[in-house]
Amino acid sequence: MNRKIAQFREKREKGDELVFKSDFKDFKKFFSLDHKAYLDGAVPAKYKEMMGLIASMVLRCDDCITYHVDRCLQLGMSKEELYEVFNIALIVGGSIVIPHIQRAFELLEEDKD
Repeated sequence: MNRKIAQFREKREKGDELVFKSDFKDFKKFFSLDHKAYLDGAVPAKYKEMMGLIASMVLRCDDCITYHVDRCLQLGMSKEELYEVFNIALIVGGSIVIPHIQRAFELLEEDKD
């Protein structure tokens, strides 16, 4: 497994545990809504993850980008499909997205190992 993605998953799980320990119900409600939004429905999960990845790149959230790249790979997306998703993010967000595309490429490069 990709080392960076594995480290991200571990960090995310620990962070989620801290949030859930608070037992604040509104946090749990939001996490539930977020989870359900990306499930298969009229729009397949794969396309929802693509949209999430584009939004994350435009918003320049590296943790979100890592999460959505991971999910896209889990859902069987090819690198060519991801390249097209990255391109849409670049068109929408402009050149400020380039460093985030580069980091996404780093995730894909490490995945080759």
